Amino acid sequence: MSRLTPHRTGIIGGSGLYHIDGIEVLDTLTIDTPYGAPSDELVLARIGNQEIVFLPRHGRNHSIPPHKINYRANIYAMKLAGVNRLISISAVGSLRKHIHPGEFVLVDQFVDRTHGRESTFFDGPIVAHVSMADPVCNELREELATACRKADITTHQGGRYLVMQGPQFSSRAESELYRSWGMDVIGMTNLPEAKLAREAEICYATVAMCTDYDCWHGQEEDVSVQSIVEVMQQNVTRAKAMLHAFFAGYQQSTCHCGCREALEQGIFADLSSLDDDAIRPVHALVARLL
Repeated sequence: MSRLTPHRTGIIGGSGLYHIDGIEVLDTLTIDTPYGAPSDELVLARIGNQEIVFLPRHGRNHSIPPHKINYRANIYAMKLAGVNRLISISAVGSLRKHIHPGEFVLVDQFVDRTHGRESTFFDGPIVAHVSMADPVCNELREELATACRKADITTHQGGRYLVMQGPQFSSRAESELYRSWGMDVIGMTNLPEAKLAREAEICYATVAMCTDYDCWHGQEEDVSVQSIVEVMQQNVTRAKAMLHAFFAGYQQSTCHCGCREALEQGIFADLSSLDDDAIRPVHALVARLL
């Protein structure tokens, strides 16, 4: 798989996103990784002159809960498939009155409240410490902002995403606590996803699609699966329009944010001194440095 065409754009989200006008499905990719199988087969497609790799984060039938997603396998599979830019499309709850259900937030920061999730590829003997000060690729985020404007989607620039463990929704006390911390939206999936994308030197940006007001809003009904699904269906239509606009004007670019060189200053090991057994689990990530 390492010989696949590079410079592809990856999209992690629901399987309904595959059905975009003008898209041509080329193949399905069954990829094994050192960390096991990803959530599902990857779908290789083309829109215009750009190849795209889709992966349903929760599996094609939404059968994998947030805390059971094999995030390492998902990101490693994207790396093997030649992806160097990754768009994460995620349903979130709003923690702010001015962020309404049905609107998008292009977040620029995360706060991690998950636990027990494998969050690094570098478990030793190779150790790496990459910077997560700015966890989102600003250049990719700006391109997505332009696409949202073209698709006439109400979009908020920047925002703080609180990543909770799930699969339960928040208590009222938790929801109010996160609001007091200055959080803007809340979801269950974007960490460790963003951390692993940085270790894989893949540009990463999140499109957070608001479905509800969590449970803090006294004048709105509490969050429920039924209410989320209703708004989510409308949001999928908006996301398709955004992606169509994004790829209609797509030009391959060089990242100036440093995402694609994250390991150059982050690896605390002399790779040339390590044997194959040490290199093998992270080979796709460090191959260019060998």
